[in-house]
Amino acid sequence: MTHTVLNIQASARHDGSVTRQLSEKVLASIGADTTITRDLSEGLPLLNAAWIDANFTPSDDRTDAHRETLALSDGLVDEISRADTLVIGSPVYNFSVAAVLKAWIDQICRIGVTFKYTPDGPVGLLTGKRAIIVVASGGTPVGSDIDYATDFLRHIMGFIGITDVSIIAADALGNDAEAKIAAVQNEIENLTFEEADQ
Repeated sequence: MTHTVLNIQASARHDGSVTRQLSEKVLASIGADTTITRDLSEGLPLLNAAWIDANFTPSDDRTDAHRETLALSDGLVDEISRADTLVIGSPVYNFSVAAVLKAWIDQICRIGVTFKYTPDGPVGLLTGKRAIIVVASGGTPVGSDIDYATDFLRHIMGFIGITDVSIIAADALGNDAEAKIAAVQNEIENLTFEEADQ
């Protein structure tokens, strides 16, 4: 079976980025036949009234302008749909995710496309995938009361149907960063590609 990975990077830094460095090790460890890379550091547009109007217009009634407005969002959703595994590099900025990663989330959470509402609540539509979220922080301990990033990302993945989520955390790097990064690198070496439950 072929293995396609979507590599999403949200760090504003390139040189010296811990999440980018560790994500590369994750990619090497799990292996991929195809890797789709989406580097968010160049920015994404925020949702506006035109996007909302296009998104909530039934697909059969959309104008060319609607379809043009949603073209980027459609492409981002297609990248996820094609992937077996998502590797998301997410630095913790001010206790939460980078603004550009939130912008990506807003573009891909679409009713009737990546989730639907049912009498029992929302149900994600992008099932059978795995997500590996690589997190780095300077002072925020992952899993602490001031970590507003990792639980949020895990929830968003589940919201669109991806319930097999692993967190690889190099956190609170303001103290003893070298040893913490080395420990995470050892953890990554034990990762393998496993087909997510359908």
